[in-house]
Amino acid sequence: MAVLTTERAAALSGHVAQWGNKLVQLIKTGFNAVLKRAGLEGVTPRVLRQTAAVHMAKGGVPMEDIAQFLGHSNTQTTRQVYARFSPDHLRRAANVLEFGKIRKVQ
Repeated sequence: MAVLTTERAAALSGHVAQWGNKLVQLIKTGFNAVLKRAGLEGVTPRVLRQTAAVHMAKGGVPMEDIAQFLGHSNTQTTRQVYARFSPDHLRRAANVLEFGKIRKVQ
């Protein structure tokens, strides 16, 4: 919010995304220029979105929070795609196999 507030104060037009005083209708040119400078190929906004979700899941962020961040209306969609990256994924199943000890699944 702080960045948007600062940018709004410096804006030459009523638009958030602008170049000079003109509305930026597509970010493709700027996005591709950044990728080229970074030496990246095959990266799309979708790839960045998926990477962010994977990092959140690996960091233990609850699936409900990831779903909300991604704008998924159904948490099940998020769980099906990203649960395998969660540190808790299949933990109960692995705990049952703990070095030959027979344990009841809780």
